[in-house]
Amino acid sequence: MTSSNREPVTSEVEFRVRYAETDQMQVVYHANYLIWCEIGRTDLIRKLGTSYADIERQGVALAVVDATLRYHAAAKYEDVIRVRTVLLEARSRSVTFQYTIENAETGARLVTARTTLASINREGKLVAMPDHLRRSLEAAIA
Repeated sequence: MTSSNREPVTSEVEFRVRYAETDQMQVVYHANYLIWCEIGRTDLIRKLGTSYADIERQGVALAVVDATLRYHAAAKYEDVIRVRTVLLEARSRSVTFQYTIENAETGARLVTARTTLASINREGKLVAMPDHLRRSLEAAIA
């Protein structure tokens, strides 16, 4: 991993909270934030010139091996949500993303999160990422 004075590649995705994502009190169920992280992560990978489907066609999957979420405030039905995703680290066999989930209309921080994904093959064994993918991920880090 290298560091420079450039800005990291960032993904920002906005959407409205759907009723199905909430509980009876119209508050977002906590596990949905992990789905929103996936939305941000796959958008960032797409911004780097590939899609997650393309990665899988190369015989590699990125499996979540660690997830940490810190809840700051609740999202509610009909809120407009912004998921901001940056890449923290890219190694030969793993990649770590950081997320900020906020209310897009008020700027209120709702959740901060981090996930680490391991590169695995179709048999579920740890493998090195294809070189071009690793280089693309490394280049996205500031």
